[in-house]
Amino acid sequence: MEDTVLVVNCGSSSLKLALFDCQHNKLASALAERLGQNDAFAHVGGLDKAIPLDPGASHDQALNTLVTVFQDEGLMASAPTAVGHRVVHGGETFREAALIDDDVITAIEDCAGLAPLHNPVNLSGIRATLARFPDVPQAAVFDTAFHQTLPKRAYLYAVPEAWYRDWGVRRYGFHGTSHAFMASEAASRLGKTPATISVISAHLGNGCSIAAIRDGISVDTSMGLTPLEGLVMGTRSGDVDPGLFDFLRGKGIAADEVHRVLNQESGLLGLSGQTNDMRSLCELADHGHEPSQTAIDVFCFRLARYIGAMMASLSHLDALVFTGGIGENSARIRAETIHHLKLMGFELSPDLNNHHGEFSDGRIESADSRFPVLVIPTNEELVIAREASRLAGALTPD
Repeated sequence: MEDTVLVVNCGSSSLKLALFDCQHNKLASALAERLGQNDAFAHVGGLDKAIPLDPGASHDQALNTLVTVFQDEGLMASAPTAVGHRVVHGGETFREAALIDDDVITAIEDCAGLAPLHNPVNLSGIRATLARFPDVPQAAVFDTAFHQTLPKRAYLYAVPEAWYRDWGVRRYGFHGTSHAFMASEAASRLGKTPATISVISAHLGNGCSIAAIRDGISVDTSMGLTPLEGLVMGTRSGDVDPGLFDFLRGKGIAADEVHRVLNQESGLLGLSGQTNDMRSLCELADHGHEPSQTAIDVFCFRLARYIGAMMASLSHLDALVFTGGIGENSARIRAETIHHLKLMGFELSPDLNNHHGEFSDGRIESADSRFPVLVIPTNEELVIAREASRLAGALTPD
């Protein structure tokens, strides 16, 4: 059986697996959801069947169940050649992916305070695969690493310098694997090299972020110390006045409760009072549900405002790129966002936009647009698989 690379992505209550061959073609994928709950379930892509999980199944139980399915179906041998893990926060320690050892695990633990909802579950996936495949090289690929090229003017907050020096308070940025893929893919489609491409990359899903990429490197981004800052998201508020915490404390609401609400009950869900799913919001808005239309309006306006802000970090712009579940699939959101950017010269072709650019290599702008606008499906799993293969190869004797 040929070599394979296993990609592991642990969310707070979910687990995604992807299996690639040595040429980085995807062989299989699997998803477990509602982990830790009584109705936990999983399925493997292509098999068209549900995979039973015990009530309250943990990440490591789900991982072992799904890996066993991969093996039983003949998709992978007893062990993969390499394992790649998505890790949300690497702080300033990691500027690139790293082979996992005790020191790397300790450093990920040290960053857990910066991403308390993410790094601990990322570590659970790492520990589970290390236990199952102790002799297989494993790599941590960090959401924050791509943004370690930000200049100080972009990553420093205007707070006492000691906060940064002693505690690492700064903008880190996230979705780095997606933004890096966008830059490389946009360069290929526009006939440029990755080292010369300058784009604004908008990753829009349940989590949303935007990045300014100049000459192939990140120079500005919307997410900050944590994934809460920036754009309106599915359940996250994005930017709010920090004075909100003190104001709400006067209303009897503790800071930890405010933090929970801003992360889990705000954004599209909070504005609409209905859902964080953009497809459902559009349907509700079409049926006259005003709060859903308001949520869409705020989402698009905030996104347009950030696109304009990213222009300040670029000397020229080769393209604006939309990606992620919303960015790739919602012609309405793209159109309403670009509507706010006419002064900058952006203009869409309604026909190309409605067809997701499928007949134009992803390009959806009109002939009169000052800048190209592209829709490119992201592939974070592929980036992680490539990095894991690269690092595992460095261990292979000549």
